[in-house]
Amino acid sequence: MDFFEAQAHAKKRTSRLVALFALAVAGTILAGYFAAVFALRQTSGYRANRIYGGYEISSVTRPPPALWQPELFLGVTFATLSVIGLASLYKWNEFSAGGSAVAESVGGRRVDPHTTDTAERRLLNVVEEMAIASGVPVPAVYLLPDEPAINAFAAGLTTSDAVVAVTRGTMEKLTRDELQGVVGHEFSHILNGDMRLNMRLTAIVFGILVLGLAGRGILWTLSRGRISSRDSKGSGGLILAIGAIGLALLIVGYVGYFFGRLIQAAVSRQREFLADASAVQFTRNPGGLTGALKKIGGYALGSSLQSTKAGAIGHFFFASGFTSMFGGAWATHPPLGERIRAIDPQFDGQMFDPPEVVDVAHESFVTAGLAPARKPLPLDLTPRVSRPLAAIASIGTLTPDQISNATTLLGSTPARLRTATRTPAEATVLLYGLLLDDAPAIRAKQRGLVASRAGADALRTLDELDPSLRALRTEHKLPLLQLALPALRSLPRTALDPFFDTLDELVHADERVSTFEFLLQKLLLRTLAVGRAPDAAVVQIYSFNAVAAEIAVVLSALARAANNADLNAADAFAAGAFASSAFAAGAAQIKLIADRIGFLDASACDLVALDAALDKLATASLPIKQRTLLACAHVVGADGQILIAEAELLRAISAALDCPMPPLTAAA
Repeated sequence: MDFFEAQAHAKKRTSRLVALFALAVAGTILAGYFAAVFALRQTSGYRANRIYGGYEISSVTRPPPALWQPELFLGVTFATLSVIGLASLYKWNEFSAGGSAVAESVGGRRVDPHTTDTAERRLLNVVEEMAIASGVPVPAVYLLPDEPAINAFAAGLTTSDAVVAVTRGTMEKLTRDELQGVVGHEFSHILNGDMRLNMRLTAIVFGILVLGLAGRGILWTLSRGRISSRDSKGSGGLILAIGAIGLALLIVGYVGYFFGRLIQAAVSRQREFLADASAVQFTRNPGGLTGALKKIGGYALGSSLQSTKAGAIGHFFFASGFTSMFGGAWATHPPLGERIRAIDPQFDGQMFDPPEVVDVAHESFVTAGLAPARKPLPLDLTPRVSRPLAAIASIGTLTPDQISNATTLLGSTPARLRTATRTPAEATVLLYGLLLDDAPAIRAKQRGLVASRAGADALRTLDELDPSLRALRTEHKLPLLQLALPALRSLPRTALDPFFDTLDELVHADERVSTFEFLLQKLLLRTLAVGRAPDAAVVQIYSFNAVAAEIAVVLSALARAANNADLNAADAFAAGAFASSAFAAGAAQIKLIADRIGFLDASACDLVALDAALDKLATASLPIKQRTLLACAHVVGADGQILIAEAELLRAISAALDCPMPPLTAAA
């Protein structure tokens, strides 16, 4: 299942869930209505005693209300939907800050990128490797320090605000292979669109639960209240009515909550099997994931969580954090044995046997997190990459080769530059350094811009980084940008505008914009913007016709950038003809609008026009994005190969459309 198919499945699951939860809400409304009718029938009709001719006659002075009352039904419906809707919106608003808000709500703390703790450093390394391999922005890493059990979760609305959180037990009790299996499982949730679905589940279930909580609050207040005999004569009926309302709300709310949790748990269990399979596929090491599951089954605490606040997001976690009061019906995760057997059919049921003594002094170099357990495959750094269609197919995927290549990339990156990615001050200077030109005159001009715009301290840091920057290879630049993103997200808004302005001046110091410079700016602006307001990343366009002009700009810009490299610049006619042919190869992949888009002049598809086109396409649906990227691959592959410059622009387009493309290598 590729990235676009997985996202489509997530969207279908969301639609089905909305329908199922709509039924649960409808049931809640009906239960509330019949409770209201029952209460009215108990209080509206009453008997009175009258004396006629010396005889006492008992009669009903008012008939009981009818079973069907449209006005009452509309009133109950409006009140129920209002309560559920407002409560769900409240919870969704809490989550709109992104994954960090979820992690912090359950006691998580951000792992310091400069940490010297061996276990924390190992955790960061594993997450960074997975992010670089998959092409997503490096997620912030959180630790739940008060949780000794083994568990983890991923949260966020988009890949730009995603976080990976692990418990202290996960970090301390698992080997590197096992930790990689758990992190791979969580990256599956990131890439498959499960995070946003989890957020929606939590918000809707909370909305239904609020009715029950309101009823429980009313009953608790009445049970704690004191009524004097003087007041009881006049207010007894009122108190009885309030108590009845509270009891009705409690029953109605918890009935809806019960069925909501059933739906939530059933969907969660199926997604966990998929995430397990994906993690094994990512790492090609089933023993890592099964080892983690066996340790959960072997340790006394297992995956149990201490924080009561984590109950609301129990379906986020790697393994079940709580014992279900309704057995398997409410279980958010399949039984451990089933999960292990799905990976290893030969599993004999024997879980991990915890040692009584752990000799940490003799832990190996590998398990200490200072090196991967398996030797990574050699990274092919040839300047050409074949099979551009495979690059599109790799979007949103993780393979062992990609992880090995990411490990090699990170291992061969100068240590001083990796250190610079971990603090906002040095990360900004590092990005300035990535834009420095090789020409001495232009480089001197850029250094002057850094000094005047960012200050003398920034220039001194730049000079310190300069030897490593001069030795930097092209393939290291984008991973450094990905590593710097978590630190850059913490920059205050007042510091972002000067930072972006300085970057823009550095880019235009030589009066031209390279593909890497465009990629850097586009990826940075898009990721930070979505990371700060993840809920703003909504789909608004579902028709190819609505973005035909923008697709023409993208394909034309890519055709001109992709095919001028191998041709004599003086032969403008031949260059234009070849670019036109490449454009036609791409346009043919979008048959719905192929007759409506044409190859544009260079002035109509420059980087300014491309930037605006990508901003609009970012709001398009996934099928439009997928077909556009497929067309782009045919454009750059028209000559049978893809150059580094072409790959950079292709990744810039992919990043602008929020489609994570892994680093392009010969193995891609």
